[in-house]
Amino acid sequence: MTDVQLSVIIVNYNGLRFLNDCFESLAKQLEGIAYEIIITDNNSADDSCAYIKQNHPEVVLIESPDNLGFGKGNNVAVKRARGKYLLLLNNDTILQDPLVGLFTAFDADPEIGAIGINMLNGEGRYTKAVGNFPSPFNLFRIKNIFWLGPEFKRGIFAKEQYEVNWLTGSFILMPKVVYNTVGGFDEDYFLYVEDVDLCKKIANAGYKRIFMPRYSYIHFVGYNSAKDPLVLAGYDLYIKKHAKGILKHLMKLSLGINKIVKKIKKLKAD
Repeated sequence: MTDVQLSVIIVNYNGLRFLNDCFESLAKQLEGIAYEIIITDNNSADDSCAYIKQNHPEVVLIESPDNLGFGKGNNVAVKRARGKYLLLLNNDTILQDPLVGLFTAFDADPEIGAIGINMLNGEGRYTKAVGNFPSPFNLFRIKNIFWLGPEFKRGIFAKEQYEVNWLTGSFILMPKVVYNTVGGFDEDYFLYVEDVDLCKKIANAGYKRIFMPRYSYIHFVGYNSAKDPLVLAGYDLYIKKHAKGILKHLMKLSLGINKIVKKIKKLKAD
């Protein structure tokens, strides 16, 4: 049997409409790479599991009787992974470029712990896929977390790679040994901010997080303002886990002001 180089890890919840395009893009853009696909299905009600079994029997399918959330769903799948590398990938994605070149970055710099690439939305437009770690300054306004300068604002990049704080969980390529070293995703997060937390743990372990914009993928981003409470709860948990002393109090104050502003805006809108 060919050694598996890459384990593609996908958490699925009612994503049937996306799966065929995602699988086809994997087959096309992972040509020349020995890979496997492992899916944790979070108790979908849309026949996702039946579709996978019938059309993609090669996929390792883990059928959870409960919705485990994003982080725990990934952790469950990674336990079955045989690859040296992991690709943490959302189900609603389509890879746009061959990924074989990404692996040379790990060979060139063993301090790289995770790689992300350029994200496009469903209309093919640039969408921010990296950010700064939370701070008293940027928690006033969550958009400030994504301020990394004019290149990242416009989506026009001069360099082949950039060292960043965190990468969105919709696409993270990393050595399995790094994932295991940091303990994978923190399962206290159900949805949102678990990717920020994971990258913080990778940083604390001394590894770089690298963004490589010459490679891209489409992500049918499903975020809207109705999910703001989940995001804010995620940052509350992040502060609890990663901040101490006066910094912790300042971050809680900043996030508290953010919550009040959002509540006032919602009341005005209603």
